[in-house]
Amino acid sequence: MEKIGYILLGIVAVIWIFAMIAGMIVAFPFGLIGLIAIVGVGFLFIKVLADRLGNKEDDYYSKNVDK
Repeated sequence: MEKIGYILLGIVAVIWIFAMIAGMIVAFPFGLIGLIAIVGVGFLFIKVLADRLGNKEDDYYSKNVDK
């Protein structure tokens, strides 16, 4: 059930992002500011995700340290 909920939320998030991008393209001159902001946040998200997946120290502490 939890996975289904995450999948549905992911689908809604992707549709929402596409709708935002489409709306910014329609508002062309001023919409570019929003598009640049979305691209910047996307690059930062990818960097954070890559750092987290590649960090063995975080994995060690999440598995071995008592909470």
